[in-house]
Amino acid sequence: MEFVVRVGTPEGRVSEQVHHARDESALKSDLLKKGLHVFEVRQKGMALGLPSWRGRRRKIPPATFLVFNQELAALLKAGLPLLQGLELMLERQRDPQLRTVLGDVRDRIKSGQDLSDAFAAYGDVFPPLYSSSLKAGERTGELEQVIRRFIRYQKLVLEARKKVVSALVYPTVLVFLSIAMIIVMTVVVVPKFTIFFRDLDVELPLITRITLAISDFLTGNWYWLVPALVVAVVALRRWLGTESGRLARDIYLLKVPLAGGIARRFALGEFTRSLSTLLGGGIPLVSALEIAVSAVGNLHIRRTLGPTIQQVREGKPFYGALETTDLFEALEIDMVKVGEATGSLDTMLGSVAEFIDEQIETRMARLLTLVEPLMLVFMGLIVAMLLISIYVPLFNSIGKIQG
Repeated sequence: MEFVVRVGTPEGRVSEQVHHARDESALKSDLLKKGLHVFEVRQKGMALGLPSWRGRRRKIPPATFLVFNQELAALLKAGLPLLQGLELMLERQRDPQLRTVLGDVRDRIKSGQDLSDAFAAYGDVFPPLYSSSLKAGERTGELEQVIRRFIRYQKLVLEARKKVVSALVYPTVLVFLSIAMIIVMTVVVVPKFTIFFRDLDVELPLITRITLAISDFLTGNWYWLVPALVVAVVALRRWLGTESGRLARDIYLLKVPLAGGIARRFALGEFTRSLSTLLGGGIPLVSALEIAVSAVGNLHIRRTLGPTIQQVREGKPFYGALETTDLFEALEIDMVKVGEATGSLDTMLGSVAEFIDEQIETRMARLLTLVEPLMLVFMGLIVAMLLISIYVPLFNSIGKIQG
């Protein structure tokens, strides 16, 4: 018979596989011998009994998940049993999705599953390294310390993202104001002068004719331009949701002057910080690499880092594997080399992540010093061109009258 099985690996990853077996019990026994944890089994063609909302694959908000881990660590430090702590947090949890997850996690623990396996069953709803960190804490008996280490990681990631977002707020506002101003001028202001210009017995300058043509096109075709724009945005979002779309977007982002370098450094910061957290929790390097690479947001950089896993598995030094990617600077490679030689790779990777964060801040400040004046100049040029296209014919007609 053919079965579809959802299993968890010792590293904390969850996958769905197809196996042939005589019956369900024999299949479970065989998978357990291989060190896999069996979550659910079904005959091919039947649906797995997972919560209905899982199909949406919506992730838990980072801030909500951070508060959850802080409360869990505090309860464990106070000596409260894990199951009782989950019961308390379940009663107070307001987020509907996290409450549903916690209820299922509690039931899984009651049935004998480990906490790490219970969270791993939800795939990418949670960060990839979370269940692996929990697994390491369960093995060493230091679950609370591991959770606190993950909390520090979450805070650093959230802080880095907030800095980037806050730095981009002003340029984004300028861009939208520029677009809004152009639309208002061409759709509202310029049409009021169209009839007036047509009554003038003067030849309109080229810039005026271009402005009037654009205005006539927008005002005369808005009824299909707006739906076309909506369809284009929806189609673009769907395409970006595919793997090829994400890859194309990420490659293009890395090629943008100045901003591409920031995006690359941000992805490398994610990788080094994740790997530092996993190694600090006692997870072996190869397993930690697999998880840290999967946690990188930029798909192109994730694929570039992918071969390092096999290189390290085959015995190549980690710093040597990183050199082959051409993503890291020489100083960062040297820091990793020192950490690998002294047995403090997790600490050194944390230092590399901090060094990358400092570079990101410096580059963001440099980018903003260029973007802000460029946007202001761009807005000024647009306004000047529109005013010139309107007033030049007026001045020409006044000159003819006076002459």
